[in-house]
This record gives sequence, structure tokens and C-alpha cells, in this order.
Amino acid sequence: MKIYSPRQVAQTILDGFAAYRHQFINITLGARSRFEEQAWRDVQKAAQERIDLYEDAVQAVHRTLSERVGYENLTHEIWAETRRNYVVLIQERTDPELCETFFNSIYCDIFKHQNINDDTAFLNSWFGDQGVNATGQVDIFMQYTFADTLSEVCDRLLIDYAFKVGWADQSAAKQQMMAGIDEAVPGEFFTDESSRLELLKPVFYRNKGAYLVGRLVSDQGLYPIVFALMHRKDTGVELDAVISEPEDVSVVFSFTRSYFMVDVPIPSDFVRFLQTLMPVKQKHELYSAIGFYKHGKTEFVRLFNRHLVESNDEFMIAPGIKGLVMSVFTLPSFEIVFKLIKDKFGPSKNVTRQTVLDKYHLVKVHDRVGRMADTQEFSNLSLPLERFHSACLKELLELCGNSVSVEGDQVVIKHLYTERRMTPLNIYLEACTDEERLAALDEYGQAIKQLAAANIFPGDMLLKNFGVTRHGRVVFYDYDEISYLTEVNFRKIPEPQTYEQEMASEPWYTIAAEDVFPEEFATFLFPSVQIRKEFAKLHGDLFEADYWKGLQQRIEEGQMMEFFPYKTGTHAPGWSLV
Repeated sequence: MKIYSPRQVAQTILDGFAAYRHQFINITLGARSRFEEQAWRDVQKAAQERIDLYEDAVQAVHRTLSERVGYENLTHEIWAETRRNYVVLIQERTDPELCETFFNSIYCDIFKHQNINDDTAFLNSWFGDQGVNATGQVDIFMQYTFADTLSEVCDRLLIDYAFKVGWADQSAAKQQMMAGIDEAVPGEFFTDESSRLELLKPVFYRNKGAYLVGRLVSDQGLYPIVFALMHRKDTGVELDAVISEPEDVSVVFSFTRSYFMVDVPIPSDFVRFLQTLMPVKQKHELYSAIGFYKHGKTEFVRLFNRHLVESNDEFMIAPGIKGLVMSVFTLPSFEIVFKLIKDKFGPSKNVTRQTVLDKYHLVKVHDRVGRMADTQEFSNLSLPLERFHSACLKELLELCGNSVSVEGDQVVIKHLYTERRMTPLNIYLEACTDEERLAALDEYGQAIKQLAAANIFPGDMLLKNFGVTRHGRVVFYDYDEISYLTEVNFRKIPEPQTYEQEMASEPWYTIAAEDVFPEEFATFLFPSVQIRKEFAKLHGDLFEADYWKGLQQRIEEGQMMEFFPYKTGTHAPGWSLV
């Protein structure tokens, strides 16, 4: 007979979480050496490995409890007592909110998301909104007062945040830093005795970049500031940009970017600090940005549940052209869309449900280069039936009946993805000004090119599959046909050799599944002749097979494109060997 007390179950879960956090921190701490050694391929590998850690940890605990306890002994009464013991165990940790999320994951994995409440899980945090260290007893940032001169402050900063490879040009970095700080604040800032610079102690790493993130503070106000660093071959670390506009800082932490590698001993304090720089960012966005995407999901659910209580609008089918693979609905008052895989796909879609799941996972672990929206995956999500518009519910039941059911006063969805709601590009182009249209078309071309440079071919590049963010960036969000660029065979359309071939209504040449003919993009993507011509002036090279083959060659040679979440860098993005 298996005997295991609720306290032992709680300890087993916490042990599993602690092992996960240890591995997570080890991978994160390696970011500094990867940056200093320019081990860019290892950067990509580490990012994917860290994302996959969480599910592996959940499954490890699941197996342990199955072997030592047995599911027949894990009643809801036992689990409620386990939760009470777990709260006691995590009170002294500096990351208790992450512990709670891990506990929820174990519960949902065992009980299949059934009967979730605050007795058996953490629908709401036991620690409330403040979390640990609300009194700020542990300093998470360096503080520099302007009792010293700006020059002296920058000297100290460059010493405090020095890398073993040194600064490429410390004097130039200092001058650029001084100019950036001076530009970020009003003239009277330095005459205020309370004025100071507060920089988070850990460095943020992502792809080829490193970032010092902080704020300039006085009694008169608070001003965000980010120092963007690059390490180019044989030159040491350079200060590439000083970012101080709130909107530009927000873009650095965009949902379209990969997660940062940053050592965060006290996540709740860290997120509170970041929220002072970006008040428009929600907690769930910031937790995800610093790598805790599972807790970001927890915070999202809490925010969404509060919003449901405070609102009364109905779930509607999302505006735009309906897709052949996914049904998409939204709550108009909430900036999120819910995406469900249909039971059957359109005849032109040669994919399976598992293919779609695999594509979405690829996007999760791949570098999104600021051009693909992050997603959260949910299982057995319950939503109030009374909040569904009848047409929305009808479509979901008809097209996604294998995933959607009505159970009492709830609509239960077995599986879905959430994603930031954006304005579909085709709809945006119908209502924008001439200037906005040209800017959006340029963004659209840049998005395709940057995805391709990151070895991603979107597959279905129709305008409806791209969205426009509040910052005016164009982002891809339809992933069922994406593939690695290097898997695609780009071809020129063969010249007809006979009159019959020239007049044929169907292609007279053989076409393999992986064949793509860029010459066809112009008419396929742009029914409007005017927009087609405008785009051709901006990005006509996308209609040439040789352009795509050139990208493939660079990637196969081991070159990697640099992508920056800012436009003010001292160096233009370029290719480099890795």
C-alpha cells in the first residue's frame, strides 16, 4: 500500500520546481559567457533548451507522484491539504509566485483541469498582488546619484558593468552614454538634489545583444533608459544605442521578441521595477519577456478573469477573412484573440492537426525577430456560456466540435491558443492614409525579409495573415504553413518551349510539394494593381527566386543576421558568421 502524506506530496512538487529553477538559472547565467565569446549558435540552442525545461519538470513530478502515491490516493481533499502545506514551504522563497504556478501545472496535469478552485490550486496568489520583498529590503538595482557629475557617473557605470573582453572604445561609449542621458531628461533634472540613475543589476541578454535597463529618477518624475550593447568580432563590447523614449523601450520588451536571458532572483520586485518604465505593459507580458512565460500565462488568466467580472460584452468571431485551419474569436473589450484548430481543414491545406501543433511549438522556441507574435497554449479552458454571441458559439460548435462543448453554464474548450489582437493588414490598408499605406507595405516587406533571414518561410504570405501592432509594426501570426527557409525549393517559372505550353491554362511543368515560385507572389498577394506597384518599388526583390536562394546560401554557410529592437543603433544590421 502506498503511503504518502500531503506534506510529502507538497515537498515532492517543490523539489521538482527547485530542480527546474536550478537548471533555468544555470542556462540563464551562461548568457554572459555566450555573449563574451560570441557563441551565437549556442545562444539559440540555450533559448530552446530553457523553454523546454518547464514541461520536462512537470512530467518528472507527475511520474514521481504516480509511482510513490498513486492517483487513486490523490483525492481533492488530500490535494487541498497538500496546497496548505505547500504555502508553508514556499513562504521563505524569493520566487513564490513561480512556485504557485508550478503547483497549478502539476494539479492541472493530474486532474485534467477539472474542479479548479482556490482550495486546490492558486487561482489567486496567496501572496496577493505585492508578492515577496514588497518593502524593497533587497536592492535589485545599482544607484548612481548626481551629487557626482554626469561624467563621473558614467565612469563608474562603465566599470561596474564591464565585461571580461573589455569595452571596444570606453571613451566613445562614455560620450554616447552622457549624451543619451542628457537627452532623456529635462534640463532641470541635474539641479534636483534627489536626481539619480537606477540600473537593474543583472544584464539582459537576447540573441546578439545585451541591455542595461534602468530609470532616471527625481522628485519631478521618472524617465526610462536602456543602454543597448553589442559585441562585434575582435573589437570588444560597444554601446550601440541609448533608448529613452517610452514607446521605444516598450518595443524592446515586445511580445514579438524572444525571451530575455536575465538572472532574476526576485521576480515580483523585478516586474514592479519594469512596470515603472512601461506602465502600459501588463504583468503577464513582463513576466513572459524575462523568461517566465508559464507564470506570464498565470497572470494573464488572473487579469482575464478580473476583466470578465468587470465587463459585459460578448465573445465574437474575430473580424477579417476567415482562415481554413483556425477559428478565431475575441472579446472586443480585451486585446486578445482565441485561436482554435478546426476539425477539418480547407481542401487547399495539406496539413494535419499535429502539424499545426508542431508549427506553433516551432514559433515558441525559435527566434521571433520581432516579426512573429508570441502565443500561450491552453487546455480545457472554461468560459461563461452567457458571454458568447450566438453566431460565435454556433461557428465554434460546427467547425471545432471536437474541441468545444457546452457543459452547464460553461463553454469548455479542450485546446486553444491566445495571441495579441492586431489589426489584420488587409483591413488596415483599406482605411489608412497614403502615407500610412506606404509605411505598412514597407513594414510588410521587412517582416518577410527578416523572417527569411532568421530561416523562417511564412508559407502563406497573404496580407490577412499579418497584423499591425499599436506601434505600427507588421507582424506575422498565421503559423500553419511556416517552414524553415532552407527546406524550400525556390524556382523560376520555366520558359515555355511550345505554343501549347504557352497557352496552357494549367502549369505544364512538374511542381513538387516544396517548390515555390516567387514570380507568382505579385499577383497572388496583391489583387490591387496600385498596391502591387507600390510594393514592387519597395521590395521587388522578393519576386525573384535568386533573392531567396541568396538568403538560403548565407544561412547554409553559417551566417546569422543581426536583428535589433531599435532603429537608432550606431551600426546597421548585417550578416556575420557564427
